[in-house]
Amino acid sequence: MSSTDEFDDITADDLREQGSLKWTAYGGDAIGAFVAEMDFGVAPPITKALHAAVERGTFGYLPPALRAGLAAACARWYERRYGWSVDPATVQPVADVLAGFTLVIEHFSRPESPIILPTPAYMPFRTLPPRHGRRVIEVPMALDGDRYVMDLDGIDRAFRAGGHLLVICNPHNPTGRVFTVEELRKVTEVVDRHGGRVFSDEIHAPLTYPGHPHVPYASTSETAAAHTITATSASKAWNLSGLKCGQLILTSRSDIDTWRRIGEGLEYSPSTLGVIANAAAYHSGRRWLDDVLTYLDGNRLALRDLLGEFLPQIHYTPPEGTYLAWLDCRDLGVATPAAFMLDAAGIAVIDGAECGEGGRGHVRFNFATPRPIIEQAVARLAHAVAAP
Repeated sequence: MSSTDEFDDITADDLREQGSLKWTAYGGDAIGAFVAEMDFGVAPPITKALHAAVERGTFGYLPPALRAGLAAACARWYERRYGWSVDPATVQPVADVLAGFTLVIEHFSRPESPIILPTPAYMPFRTLPPRHGRRVIEVPMALDGDRYVMDLDGIDRAFRAGGHLLVICNPHNPTGRVFTVEELRKVTEVVDRHGGRVFSDEIHAPLTYPGHPHVPYASTSETAAAHTITATSASKAWNLSGLKCGQLILTSRSDIDTWRRIGEGLEYSPSTLGVIANAAAYHSGRRWLDDVLTYLDGNRLALRDLLGEFLPQIHYTPPEGTYLAWLDCRDLGVATPAAFMLDAAGIAVIDGAECGEGGRGHVRFNFATPRPIIEQAVARLAHAVAAP
């Protein structure tokens, strides 16, 4: 029996009883589909590793051996899963990807320069830079048929307007694109032409579907590696976000030298239990993850079929990666689709406007939940839309 055989039996009441933010933030019988985490529990090897750590009382500051073990496990995962050979010495632990983003803004980008952000985008990538005195230049993504693609001319203009750090999110949150080698190489040409930098958020890298392999941006060429800092974590693929552990992969010699000067004094270190959990995920979590991906693949297609049958006004292309559905709700005729879904149907989602100008009229819906809950959500929304 696979770990997914009992997923359909998990109920919304079970999830509310567990008490996560996703299922308790809005109270009542609201369906939680906004926070990017899964409802499938934790891989057994991770639970085993954490139980052992609790029994030992491993709650102190991060020791060198655990730090080195995480770096080795992350590097091994990248090599086995994506074919990219990473030196463990270049893998640096941080509290999470956003902590890594903050570090890159403060120490690895030109002072006071704007941040270049293709939109729609993960919401904190818009809101965090201004807190550090940085303006954000939004570059709305373009549509090639039903696929979002990066606007290379727009990115070029943003660099010419003074931007220095380009944020790439791959697999892309919220649209679900998994960018191809050819697409990434074209981005490299633009970045290199302007002497720019790239922050490559690859936190969703393990979550891709058949025919859409993840390609680490920095692996595509020496040029890309020289201007990139890669951010990753086991948190999304193995449901560990509350344990606070991410990794930065440094592929530029100058960045490595900078880290050696500043790294030890930075207050962005991960939790010790988070390091243990991430290492266990990379080392022993593959089988559980592959089973979950099979279930998620079924969910993304089931959502397509349900919307096509009951809500054809909502346009949806199944994502190539992540467990996030990007739903075009402009034909619903409501001003703020997320507010409508919550108020009229009790479904909590992210409104696309929070993701930038390119997201207006859309919502981000998390389908990493038992399939009967997806069916319930679509039924509720269809009833709300049909109501006079």
